[in-house]
Amino acid sequence: MLWVKSLHLLFLISWFAGLFYLPRIFVNLADETTPAAIERLLLMARKLYRFMTLLAVPAVVFGLWLWLGYGIGKGPGNGWMHAKLALVILVIGYHHACGSLLKKFETARNTRSHKWYRWFNEVPVILLLLIILLVVIKPF
Repeated sequence: MLWVKSLHLLFLISWFAGLFYLPRIFVNLADETTPAAIERLLLMARKLYRFMTLLAVPAVVFGLWLWLGYGIGKGPGNGWMHAKLALVILVIGYHHACGSLLKKFETARNTRSHKWYRWFNEVPVILLLLIILLVVIKPF
């Protein structure tokens, strides 16, 4: 079980590194006017999004393995796991929202400001904090 947990954490941390960095690229894209710089940032964003997606899959698979295979968070008194799973669904939705925003940048249809992306960039930090608190403290 410790191998599965270690791999889950490794892929989770790597995935979140991308979730922290991609919106930062969006901040720069929303503020950039130079075509060459925009193309460079789009290339970076495309590569990062593809890599993040590859990291998300094993993070979710190993997490499901821990939950379903080893029974972590099952049974009475494990309401924290339901809350955590709801937050994980929000993280996956955030990941997909990043892909949608990337497509808008690629087709020059972005209408949001760099300030909006600065706030958007904080969402995964809050989600990760809440998930960590639920897993460590198990409040309910």
